[in-house]
This record gives sequence, C-alpha cells and structure tokens, in this order.
Amino acid sequence: MEAVIERTASQTSARQQITELYESSRVAVLRYLVTTGLDVGQAEEVTQEAFLRLYAALRNGEDVTSPRGWLFRVAHNLAVDVLKRRRPEGALSEAVAATAAQKGIGIEEQLLENEWNKSFQREIQSLSNRQRLCLELRAQGSSYLEIARLLNIKTSTVAELLRRGFARLRRWNQCQP
Repeated sequence: MEAVIERTASQTSARQQITELYESSRVAVLRYLVTTGLDVGQAEEVTQEAFLRLYAALRNGEDVTSPRGWLFRVAHNLAVDVLKRRRPEGALSEAVAATAAQKGIGIEEQLLENEWNKSFQREIQSLSNRQRLCLELRAQGSSYLEIARLLNIKTSTVAELLRRGFARLRRWNQCQP
C-alpha cells in the first residue's frame, strides 16, 4: 500500500513540475524548434513529444537535474530526427518561394536566394551540436548565463562556442557571391 501511495505522490509531483515548466517554457521551446527549420505544426508536435518524454522520465524516477535543459536537448534531438526524414527542400524553401512571390522577385533572384538559404542551412548543420545549440538559443534572446544553465556548461564555454560559431559563419559569408 505504501508503494502505491509513494508512486502516486511521485506522479503528482511530476505532473505539477511538468505543468509549471510547460507554462513557463512551451513558447521558448516552440520558437527554438522553428529556428531549427521545422514548420510550426512540426514544432508543436515535437514540443509536445519532448514534454511527454520529460514527464515519463520524471514519473519513472529518473534524476533530471535541469529539466529545462533536458527538455531543450530532447526537443533538439527530436527536431534533428524530423529534419533527417524530411525532403531536402522543406518548409524553408516553400517560405522563400512564398515570400519571393509576394515581393514580386524574379525567378533568378528567387533561385539565388534559395541557393543561399540551402548553403546557409548546410553551414549551420556542419557546426558542432553545442555550437549550433548555443547560436540558436542566443538568436532566441537567451543570455549567456541562461544558455550555460540550459546546457549545463560554464558561461565561458558558451562564449567560446558562440565565438567559434560566429567566426565560422563570417568566413562562410565572406565566400558567398
């Protein structure tokens, strides 16, 4: 009987923790996932899946020292899986085409912009996971301290990862026509 009561209390605690984290972090996770290249619908699905996995981990008694960091890591990994299964052109190309059509951009300019976007996405994907994650979180407006806490690394490490990521993107951009 005590085991049942203890398990029920653990599940209630996990539900409460997930509810609070969901209310405070859902939008941030969703925005982050959109920056990885997912469309809004996919980002919503991945966000829900990440929260469900966190709930299951907490319910099963896993020691999750930084639930928000754990959540972003799982969401990132799920996004990578979705992007690997998706066709190469994806939502980004569709968005570029729609924007070009609205602005009246000619087919030549549209193709050049599309090529630049593909090249940029390849360059972003070639960064290390930690560099890419730091850049994406920083682009969302997270501070160095917030990124360090989320990824469970030192603030100086965040600064170095960002410096290297930006330097690499600057070199790539200088080589672009």
